[in-house]
Amino acid sequence: MRDSRETFVNHAFVTGYPIKHSRSPLIHGYWLKQLGLQGSYRAHAVSPDAFPDFIASLKSGQSGFTGGNVTIPHKELAFTLCDRPDVLSTELGAANTLWIEDNLVHATNTDGYGFSANLDERSPGWDFCQTAVILGAGGASRAVIQAVRDRGVKTIHVVNRTVARAKELADRFGPAIHAQPMEALSEVMTGAGLFINTTSLGMDGSDVPPIDFTVMTAGSIVTDIVYVPLKTPILAQAQEQGFVTVDGLGMLLHQAAPGFEKWFGKRPTVDDALRQIIIDDMASHA
Repeated sequence: MRDSRETFVNHAFVTGYPIKHSRSPLIHGYWLKQLGLQGSYRAHAVSPDAFPDFIASLKSGQSGFTGGNVTIPHKELAFTLCDRPDVLSTELGAANTLWIEDNLVHATNTDGYGFSANLDERSPGWDFCQTAVILGAGGASRAVIQAVRDRGVKTIHVVNRTVARAKELADRFGPAIHAQPMEALSEVMTGAGLFINTTSLGMDGSDVPPIDFTVMTAGSIVTDIVYVPLKTPILAQAQEQGFVTVDGLGMLLHQAAPGFEKWFGKRPTVDDALRQIIIDDMASHA
């Protein structure tokens, strides 16, 4: 019989391939220390070929993990292999957060929550807009589309070089979503209240083509899920044109909170100190 006084220490992970670049251990390590909790959170590299065995080890308890985060390239496979996906991850076809209950792997996707919570914090009232423009139809756009739709934005234009990919997302997420070619960008931005970049444009400071944000409504918000650099070229253009901007770092921070609560039992807070830790880490690796 197990001693009732025994302290259970939970261990969580982030897995991807590669994974050494992940800042998630910094985030969760900060919260564990701040909340005075025993436990650990570490990066765990798993190749695509080994991922099914890794999920099996979670189910059997042999891994020693309570749960964890899943990132590129495992999100779709994690959804396929889990036992109990929730509604969000089922619609997305991808999971980024796993936890064990009754020897079953449960799954959700917190990327959309992270996106919405970041805007709620940095620009409350963002969801009052009637029309949003989302640039990009890749995997990163799915959770953003879902989050914006679920907050009640009535018209969402997904603009992509390959219209067929945008059309797939319109078919997946319903009648509020409209697939558009790149040539229609200026037209669909006219009168919009929210612009979101979900592409890799501007990542690491690479050049982006000029975008005219002045066709949007007064008080519109421009945001970018890229956070390296913190002020991306797209955000810099929007600021120069007088628009409110929200960087993508908060999405990374906020998406982590629901999982932490699942694994360690307490809801953490995204605060300025944590944000600065990640900014300093980015600067040290620039």
